[in-house]
Amino acid sequence: MMKKIGIHKLYSQNSTEADRLLWGRETDPVSRRGFLGNVGLISMSTVLGGAIPFAKYMPQGLIPAALAQSDTSFEIPGKEGLVILNDRPINAETPAHLLDDNITPAKHLFVRNNGIPPDISESDYESWELQIEGESCSRPQKIQLKDLKTQFKHHTYQLQIECGGNGRSEFYPPARGNQWTTGAVGCPKWTGVRLLDVLNYVGIKNDAVYVAYEGADKHLSGDPSKRPISRGVPLRKALEKESLIVWSMNGESLPLLHGAPLRMVCSGWPASVSGKWLTKILIRDRVHDGEKMGGKSYRVPCNPVAPGTDVDDANMCIIESMPVKSLITFPKSGINYSINKHMEVRGHAWAGDASVKDVYLSINFGVTWQRTILKKPVNRLAWQHWSLSIDFPKEGYYEIWARAEDNNGQSQPVVLPGWNPRGYLNNACHRIAVNIQA
Repeated sequence: MMKKIGIHKLYSQNSTEADRLLWGRETDPVSRRGFLGNVGLISMSTVLGGAIPFAKYMPQGLIPAALAQSDTSFEIPGKEGLVILNDRPINAETPAHLLDDNITPAKHLFVRNNGIPPDISESDYESWELQIEGESCSRPQKIQLKDLKTQFKHHTYQLQIECGGNGRSEFYPPARGNQWTTGAVGCPKWTGVRLLDVLNYVGIKNDAVYVAYEGADKHLSGDPSKRPISRGVPLRKALEKESLIVWSMNGESLPLLHGAPLRMVCSGWPASVSGKWLTKILIRDRVHDGEKMGGKSYRVPCNPVAPGTDVDDANMCIIESMPVKSLITFPKSGINYSINKHMEVRGHAWAGDASVKDVYLSINFGVTWQRTILKKPVNRLAWQHWSLSIDFPKEGYYEIWARAEDNNGQSQPVVLPGWNPRGYLNNACHRIAVNIQA
């Protein structure tokens, strides 16, 4: 009996050979670019549901977007349409078309857990205690949530939050961890108090270096002496006016899956620094050494390495600001569309601590690009909305690619960025498939 193999695995083993086996694509000995013969072009067009006007530009070893994306969904309380990646702990991402809202609703915000959420009820929220201490804390003390609400000024910001491993599924050799595609990102409105106001209230010693958190989530092993995660940020990030301790999301109580009753939000950096079920803030006189701060966790090679390289932990650097990125949220990938209509394409873009300068679209596999209409963020560290009306030259299968550039001149790569052992920071161009018909 012949053994079956999935398209992703086939391409991951040898993308050039997969192209040859599936479509008969060969390599031009002069240009070294892959080309499709008539039979291969007919085969691919049949599978994709239409001719491919820009087939000659399609990069070799590229899985067509129509075949690369999955729409398998599941349901968890308070969520709609998320795709499950893991159920212990729960980790689930959002298909791109469900992230079309300017402000991400709770039902469509991704879930990334490292442990098991605490078993608490809303009646316990107001008496929830936050302990602030550490080597560089002048006056360690405990503050109840109700006192946070009455003693400090409230602030509301729309802040993007993204898992450091978003896009991990595209790396090869495969990296360990949840195989996120594009949906581990969102941008809700958060309400709470500034972390800097609370830190100033307890006093910051001159030797302060880092601010870290501990939460009430339980380790998967059930061992109470182990923490699933305890990370932090340098003092400069903690003191930004957008770094918050929050109890509300989109004007409602923070959902339990997203850290209720209290969490940190330090936008623009990996979401793992935005600790949930917050019980303790530590003002440290050193780089925090909590769970998932060392080894290869949320770290990348300090210098580029070849794919599959075994990198020593001493040569890994902590991820700080996330790279520039964009997402096409409309239309949904795989749609059929009339050639007689303009297509309105839209989405979001963000750039860690920076801002987005431009977003471009391509319909010919990156040969030419069109600049979109880009809006300013509603506040610093919120994602930015872009849109463009485009036309197609004739019927057939197309891919729409999006590429953002930040205010520092950094641009999304068309191909995958540098490989790293844990598959972090994939900010390659997002692409969707559309079939244009008469």
